[in-house]
Amino acid sequence: MKLSWFGRLALALFASLALGLGMSACGGGTIAYLWVLGQQYNQIAAFKVDDYTGNLTQTPHEPFSVQGTNPVTLVVKAGGRFVYVLNQGTLPSTCTSASTCTTAWTGSGIVEFSVGGDGSLTYQQTYHSQGFEPVWMQFDSTNSYLYVVDKYSPSGDGNGSITSFSIDPTTGRLTLVLNTQSVPPNSPAPTYWEVGKNPIMMKQLGSCLFTVNSADQSITPYSTSGGQLVNTTTGKIATSASNITSINGNGSTIILTDAGSNEILPYAVGSSCNLNSTDGGATPNAAGTSNPVNSFIATGGTNTYLYILNQSTTNTTSNQPYSSISGFLVQSTGLAPLTAGSANGVYQVQAAPVCMVEDPTNKWMYVSNRDPGAVTGKQFDQTTGALSDLPRGSNFPATGLASCLAISGNVD
Repeated sequence: MKLSWFGRLALALFASLALGLGMSACGGGTIAYLWVLGQQYNQIAAFKVDDYTGNLTQTPHEPFSVQGTNPVTLVVKAGGRFVYVLNQGTLPSTCTSASTCTTAWTGSGIVEFSVGGDGSLTYQQTYHSQGFEPVWMQFDSTNSYLYVVDKYSPSGDGNGSITSFSIDPTTGRLTLVLNTQSVPPNSPAPTYWEVGKNPIMMKQLGSCLFTVNSADQSITPYSTSGGQLVNTTTGKIATSASNITSINGNGSTIILTDAGSNEILPYAVGSSCNLNSTDGGATPNAAGTSNPVNSFIATGGTNTYLYILNQSTTNTTSNQPYSSISGFLVQSTGLAPLTAGSANGVYQVQAAPVCMVEDPTNKWMYVSNRDPGAVTGKQFDQTTGALSDLPRGSNFPATGLASCLAISGNVD
């Protein structure tokens, strides 16, 4: 039977509304965009996240060029309008040693992209930190400043350095912040702050910025305000780790992963950005896991969960995954292994996990996997902390030699 004119009009309006909201018969609409870096082809893979299933589908026009080489990490500005990619670059042909090279690495820089309504990325501009061999970047607690840590300082003393940028809230453009905390007499203000040797990662927590120095397994703390880094009375903090691979934090707790001892080291942040061992101290990683490389902290209801990304295993039995996520419940007395949904709180992922994110609705989690150049998706149970496979498949090809990934809410 033919529809009346009114019926056809109503059907057309409903179809237009469904398209505008990203709805379809197979899912619940796009709730987020996810971007994955790939070092093999210097690309960014882009996906839409389905609300109903957590499924990932490629966005139009992807992959996007990173506008440099060897991308190591990326961050999304609050509001989802701008994405920044950190390209480490490669050692210039004029240099024979990274530690003595005083030339900016080829293809390095902080690249600003604007985000389109379909998750597409448009190149805006490239900025450069003041040191050499950039390794990590981090927003301050207000999302008004961006900090970049370099393995080598411009001073040539072997230490690393941090460059601070202010962020224009309208255009996303970066402006260098001068170090007015330690200006030599009759000299211009320095353009950077020094940290320890071989920094690998940093974490902003409240007004404190902590940088991991892998040369001596120490932490350099700074208090931050208005893009300035202020030396604390604490000075460099020694840890009990033998091979720190990552730093993370939540509330007033800092978490280190130690691949040397296969342990997790929780610290409480004290006055002057000092770190104190929390109750329970060092916690062994889950049985059968090894080589923890990163961590992720999630909140479900009144609980806080910690997930450790492990790239190897000590168990040679066929039922133990090579790469995995080990889960813990964060308690005031220490870390308690999760047991829900998996034996010993260990959840399987594809090979060589690198970074982990959570969608804005706190239902889905995603892990970038270096060796297959892919993403593993998981469903998150906020009550138990358990991770399970997505309803319609959990493995998604991304781009070669995937490094980190980032996620954002739907952009209007």
